[in-house]
Amino acid sequence: MGLRFAFILFLFISAIGNSQEIALLRYGGGGDWYSNPTSLPNLIQFCNQQINTSLKSKPATVTPGDAELFNYPFVHMTGHGNVYFSDEEINNLRQYLLSGGFLHIDDNYGMDPYIRKELKKLFPNEALNELPADHPIFKQKFNFPKGLPKIHEHENSRPQAFGITIEGRLVLLYTYECDLGDGWENPEIHNDPPEVRLKALQMGANLVQYVFEN
Repeated sequence: MGLRFAFILFLFISAIGNSQEIALLRYGGGGDWYSNPTSLPNLIQFCNQQINTSLKSKPATVTPGDAELFNYPFVHMTGHGNVYFSDEEINNLRQYLLSGGFLHIDDNYGMDPYIRKELKKLFPNEALNELPADHPIFKQKFNFPKGLPKIHEHENSRPQAFGITIEGRLVLLYTYECDLGDGWENPEIHNDPPEVRLKALQMGANLVQYVFEN
């Protein structure tokens, strides 16, 4: 049984290592995981143009319990409301992250109290720490010397990037009071100034580059 599990894990790690695609996480609990429908396609187009990726124009959709989760090195999650992971989903998602996967959670305003509770279930012994402004994720193709940019005002608080790092590798990033996904959407949806939208896309490209090249 142990050898079989090790072989399956090897296949999963190989799939992540050989794939460069992005997926959207469809989760339970009632939160609107499907919000910002134009954000990932726009980010993908920007990445293909600016950092020479070859991502498919339409992202896949996966659930935390899917075996297919392991096919995607970068998984994005967003929404405004409740989030719930079952025990089976927690185990699968944890194994995905420990095997080389990466989860970006972008609070679209209202997700914070729910996602923090689920992250405690996911990694009960790991802290969700704020990343310093000199973290490499802010210094990829695009330089953000002050750290995470502010895209949308919600509570008039500063933007924060929280991460879970295991054995020296950032496996999860939670962006809070920033709303990168809104900045990735079509311009007419939120009427963001071009310079604000550009910052959001540049920061998103940094995330993708960091995951694919580290």
